[in-house]
Amino acid sequence: MPVPSRRRAALSSLPVLLSAVLLLVTGLGPQAAAAAPPAASAAARPSTAAAAGGFTGGQAGTGRSTLVLYDTTGPWGWLGELYGAQAANLTGHFGSYTALPVGEYTAGRMDGFTAVVYVGSTYDEPLPEAFLADVRSAERPVVWMNHNIWQLTASTPAFAADYGWMWRQFDFSAVGTVVYKDRKVTRDTRNASGVMDYSAVDRSKAEVLATAVRDDGTTFPWALRSRNLTYIGEIPFAYTTATDRYLAFSDLLFDVLAPGTEERHRALVRLEDIGPNADPAELLKIARELKKRRIPYSFGVYTVYKEPGTTVTLRQRPLVVAAIKYMLANGGTMIAHGYTHQYTDAPNPYNGTSGDDFEFYTAHVDEQNYVRYDGPVAEDSPAWAADRIGRMKTEFRRAGLPVPRYFEFPHYAGSAVDYEAVRRAGFAARYERSLYFAGTLSGTAVRYEHMAGQFFPYTVTDVYGSKVVPENIGNLIPKGYNNHPSVLPGDLAEAAEANLVVRDGVASFFYHPYLGTKWLLETVDGIKRLGYTFVPASAL
Repeated sequence: MPVPSRRRAALSSLPVLLSAVLLLVTGLGPQAAAAAPPAASAAARPSTAAAAGGFTGGQAGTGRSTLVLYDTTGPWGWLGELYGAQAANLTGHFGSYTALPVGEYTAGRMDGFTAVVYVGSTYDEPLPEAFLADVRSAERPVVWMNHNIWQLTASTPAFAADYGWMWRQFDFSAVGTVVYKDRKVTRDTRNASGVMDYSAVDRSKAEVLATAVRDDGTTFPWALRSRNLTYIGEIPFAYTTATDRYLAFSDLLFDVLAPGTEERHRALVRLEDIGPNADPAELLKIARELKKRRIPYSFGVYTVYKEPGTTVTLRQRPLVVAAIKYMLANGGTMIAHGYTHQYTDAPNPYNGTSGDDFEFYTAHVDEQNYVRYDGPVAEDSPAWAADRIGRMKTEFRRAGLPVPRYFEFPHYAGSAVDYEAVRRAGFAARYERSLYFAGTLSGTAVRYEHMAGQFFPYTVTDVYGSKVVPENIGNLIPKGYNNHPSVLPGDLAEAAEANLVVRDGVASFFYHPYLGTKWLLETVDGIKRLGYTFVPASAL
């Protein structure tokens, strides 16, 4: 029996939550599995991927640069590369970056960079003495996460006296809250990897930047800074959610890369999954309400609707096209949201229908009702992805519409090949959350069985070489599904409030027009009350 169309629209929000917690911790969470074998990973590489001096990328012309160092040894070495990519992506908000395995560090390598970020993901990763020596003598800021701080302190006999603190051991208590800048952000208590505790902290020499709060109410430092060194007692990329301590780390990067940044809080709203079968009356009603309130917005459009036995193009729906033209003329920015927003007539993972299924990636629903990411589609190649994007552009033109300047992957999922194809297609930015794969920084074959989803609280230039406009607080979900809870306007406002810890951050959400105007306007009003100003995507 076919799934009713309203239900199909609701299902399309699934990957937003998945990409927030796809994850990559020492004990992988239930949504981490991606079953594609390494043999599926023949991928075009960005030109920077295999440079002998490390992977280079980011935003050019700012005068700021970051050296990102990551671990590679042991059975979890691939995880270090993923964490390195996530750290590099965030530094791509501020300027350029070079990502390098820490084991390849040589004396003086950090010279010339604005800051250094080391992600200590492997316990007892052999750190070069040259790196330790340069950290001790560096004038530039160094951010050190998680493991191997004991190698630095052991090589610095007067560390406690000079820096004013000394680590003790990892604390494996349930820590559900981190307090940063007098605001609370969350930490998923399923994360059992521990947070570093301290035997001594001299607050005349060391500044506690954020505090971890155990479930019994007791506290200890989560992040601290002394001299040139900022230390964070865990990896903030594991088990991330929209209200997570990941936001604190994202803001701490301003301290080392752009300390003069002024406080500013902007918001984005995007209408989602608009295709040929959209209801033009619903679109016009929402567009008029947003115009009345002077709220700029974006809207994601796919160009061909398909379900088994049926194909409808935009140009066959003149009333939908007319509604889109009205939106474009009255505060709306159109986003390219795929060609068909589905792959084939076969379920991927639901029913082969536009708006429900993945287009550039494969997935299935398992026996526990989780969506599992399987890997690239069978035909995946630069030519296949370019053809799909080209067909989409052609359908926009045939409907008398401009080709959008921004692209959003259906269900936020594509292969490394597909991300490169979007970059080459000339879009100004992607507007989404994204997937990142082991092999990207090292320039080796992409390993689709090892991947991370990442959202951003501000624009970045990511490791695929594209600018990414953020969507980071989620979407309204009246009724939960696939092991994800419902999300109501109050939940979105709570996520926006958590994002206030980011001094120049964005609260960005999306909304399905079929849900009507009430919840949308409640969400917009709730975010505005927090002090956010809604802006168009082009303002970022």
